Amino acid sequence: KSRTETLSTMKYLAVLAALFGTSSAFVAQRPAAGVSTQLNAEEMSKALPFLTYPKNLKGYVGDVGFDPLGFSENFDMKWLRESEIKHGRSSMLACLGFVMQQWWTIPGYTHVDDSNLAPTVVGTSAMLQIVLWMGVLEFWTNKGNVTMMDMFNDPNRVPGDLGFDPMGLAVGKSDDEKAEMQLKEIKNGRLAMLAIGGMIHHNWVTGEPLF
Repeated sequence: KSRTETLSTMKYLAVLAALFGTSSAFVAQRPAAGVSTQLNAEEMSKALPFLTYPKNLKGYVGDVGFDPLGFSENFDMKWLRESEIKHGRSSMLACLGFVMQQWWTIPGYTHVDDSNLAPTVVGTSAMLQIVLWMGVLEFWTNKGNVTMMDMFNDPNRVPGDLGFDPMGLAVGKSDDEKAEMQLKEIKNGRLAMLAIGGMIHHNWVTGEPLF
């Protein structure tokens, strides 16, 4: 071949190489296998998207992946759920009682506007009776198993289910309908726990009744 033909061929090959090199910049690069697997494995929390999902909460009614302190990783989940339900129920009753105290007084007792002062009206003995009988009720409903270690020795025991349904609200309900009722109780209980804390501190800070 002549020198001119050789130079033309070399220029042609150089142009092709440049084109192939440029086009490769637009091709998506395959990520490392380890990175892809890690991202798929670490599901993020719905409530706290910057934290990983607490896997021990899965399957529980009301789960939104909220466990920033990692309680579900260090304690029995059944015991935690029982505690949440009982505290929620107590708080719902407490909210009702806290409000009613300001407007209504049990006959024979002195009325006080500030509900925080109600225990001083009934006295220490009455308050101790409440604590005592709540302890008896706790012991009775759990058949004597009241510690975190033995409360759920029976694997069939459902947290918070005491068989108490005098109005028959769960009778004839499907599993989905029961789950919806449980969700309502959980949400109202959580709200009540925050609410009673706010009510008590309102009266403490302001030194005035709630309303």
